[in-house]
Amino acid sequence: MSLLHRAAGLGLAALIAGTVPALAQQKTLRIAMTAADVPTTTGMPNNGFEGMRFLGYPAFEGLVLWDLSDASRPAGLRPGLAERWEQDPADPKTWIFHLRRGVRFHDGTAFTADAVIWNLDRFFKSDSPQFEPAGSGITRARIPIMAGYRKIDDHTVAISTTRVASYFPYMAVYILMTSPQSWETAGRDWAKVAQLPASGTGPFRLSRFTPRVSAELTKNEGYWDKARVPKLDRVLLLPIPEANSRLAALRSGQVDWIEVPPPDAIPSLRQANFNVVTNSYPHVWPWMFQLGGQNTPFRDVRVRQGLNYCVDRAGLVQLLNGTAEPSIGWLKPSDPNFGRPEHRYGFDPARGKALLAAAGFTPQRPLQFKVMISASGSGQMLPLPMNEFLQQNLKEACGVNVTFEVTEWNTLLTAIRSGPDAPILNGSVAANPSSPSSDPSVAARYFLQAFVPPNGFNWPQWNDPQFEEAFAALENARDEASFGAAYARAHERLVDNPPWLYIVHDLNPRAMSRRVRGFVSAQSWFQDLVTVDLQ
Repeated sequence: MSLLHRAAGLGLAALIAGTVPALAQQKTLRIAMTAADVPTTTGMPNNGFEGMRFLGYPAFEGLVLWDLSDASRPAGLRPGLAERWEQDPADPKTWIFHLRRGVRFHDGTAFTADAVIWNLDRFFKSDSPQFEPAGSGITRARIPIMAGYRKIDDHTVAISTTRVASYFPYMAVYILMTSPQSWETAGRDWAKVAQLPASGTGPFRLSRFTPRVSAELTKNEGYWDKARVPKLDRVLLLPIPEANSRLAALRSGQVDWIEVPPPDAIPSLRQANFNVVTNSYPHVWPWMFQLGGQNTPFRDVRVRQGLNYCVDRAGLVQLLNGTAEPSIGWLKPSDPNFGRPEHRYGFDPARGKALLAAAGFTPQRPLQFKVMISASGSGQMLPLPMNEFLQQNLKEACGVNVTFEVTEWNTLLTAIRSGPDAPILNGSVAANPSSPSSDPSVAARYFLQAFVPPNGFNWPQWNDPQFEEAFAALENARDEASFGAAYARAHERLVDNPPWLYIVHDLNPRAMSRRVRGFVSAQSWFQDLVTVDLQ
């Protein structure tokens, strides 16, 4: 166990010991996250979507929110701090948001159009007094098409985009609102805001923060949606990046809920009366191919296609004890927008080797490259054993030699916001960040040529004119039929001209004590803590 893990363990033990009287009187849910550190607490958390899941949406909200109420279908959208929205009939690049009235931040100040503009300036106006570089970097990467915004009146704002985007509400969910007064109270210092004058509008409020040890959420009794006041009194969030350490914390009763239990422990957890929850959700675990670097082998589509035929996805699913499903595209084959691509990737080493040989890679001149991977992190599942499996699989099946650059999750995120051959990559020409595949707004950021870093997440620098044409039709679609047809055409190009090695889709496993009740395993990266109760 590393010094960090030992320190975290000691911090956890001390924290639990110091709060026993409170635990006896309050419903306190203790969650072990996969993150290596507590996500930042200013109202725009780092640590990817796990940060948004636990220290984003529970305390801070956007104009639009995810609807996490139904586990039987992929999560859609619902009104949040905006009661409704529409495209401007005179300008389809402009969206009008009608704000919810009577909402107050946790510090008691009113949520108004001025607060919305203040937050947009925080993220998108570099010379504003409240500009927050870290939060801005995260938000701009998720909303790379922001063009401008203005207040119409105290309860209405207009937001304009650089291109017509039928999916813009799916981007608006990532703009979280923090109280302007909380920044003033902290002396106009975001570092001090992080020490918890931070104030949102959500059903929980941040009440305590100990760096690298824990963050505490408490019930917001004055939440604007009276039907959604939490059942829990407190939620204690603990970063425990190592899977077996999370497992030990659950078995010993130190926590009630763990993200990503070790797959080989799932049968024994069930036998010991723990509840193990899985569900299909829009998530893909890939390797991204860099096409723009000086020493990349991936400009040749035959190399990328060949590797997709070399992967034993079923074997990896078996290693994961059924907590994943094979991925043969960005979307799942069951998705109505998957389309009818020419290639249907399966484990076919002969075809994979033939494609590699046609590209010039033979047993005498084997393909070799380095992949940047993380040791843990948001949505990363079990990256070390999974990547070791792939390394051996590719060597044995197709004679491919793969090495790894192992780094921390946030470093990996920084790397894929960098250009090809950036020093941070240390020679890596592929990268292994997991990705949501929830909606076309995510596809835009990852695959459109306009969104190569620093404008978005098209780290591979992939450019496919047929994809661009289909996606433009999607962006301008005004009805479901034309939207779906365009989406399917775009996805066919993602399969036939793959910018990624498609490996598996996660099934989002988490394990919890039988005391935990009311949890709905939404088909989403994000989960609703409001419905959760403790027996």
